[in-house]
Amino acid sequence: MVLVAVLTAGVVGTATWVVFFSPVLGVREIEVVGNLTVPSAQVERAAGVPDRHPLATVDLAAVKGRVLGIRQIETADVGRGWPGTLRIEIVEREPIAAVVVAGRAALMDRHGVVTEVRPVAPPRLPLLRVARPGERDPATLAALAVIAALPEDLARRVAEVHAASAESVSLRLGDGRTVVWGGVDRGQEKATILATLLDRTADTYDVSSPEVVTVK
Repeated sequence: MVLVAVLTAGVVGTATWVVFFSPVLGVREIEVVGNLTVPSAQVERAAGVPDRHPLATVDLAAVKGRVLGIRQIETADVGRGWPGTLRIEIVEREPIAAVVVAGRAALMDRHGVVTEVRPVAPPRLPLLRVARPGERDPATLAALAVIAALPEDLARRVAEVHAASAESVSLRLGDGRTVVWGGVDRGQEKATILATLLDRTADTYDVSSPEVVTVK
């Protein structure tokens, strides 16, 4: 019995050493999934996990926090793939509008986060016109919420989005027509009504109150 106990302790000790302390089951590969524009090498550097570091002792939450430090990444999920793979699955931020700042175009996602700055805005993105663009500005967030909720066929026609406040969002279409949208509420209903109204010749379409729609 003593011999069995000694052998068992030896086996357990060896297994513990192999799993938690030795490079035998260390990280040999970092697999990055879901990245479209962010290079895998950049994600790997941000993860900060040394080669052959024991996979069992990798702090997954800490790795996730470091990866999320890359501005273009919105979400990240980190997991272990035995025997030696660290898997990082990410979702990149998608720019939906551009804000002109100091003559350059800052691209924003739906949360108001600037993903990158370019000399000019991509033609597919509407320009956002707000007094204080930023992640915590109610007018900015309302305008972005309206943009994100627009049906694709309508979104393609929007050139600019103005928001003096969170309740006074308006759209300027590429042909110069204006849509008074109001707040972010009842967006699907407003979009459905607007799709019908756009067949009528006018300069301004007010769908801010779907019960009382006006065309001028």
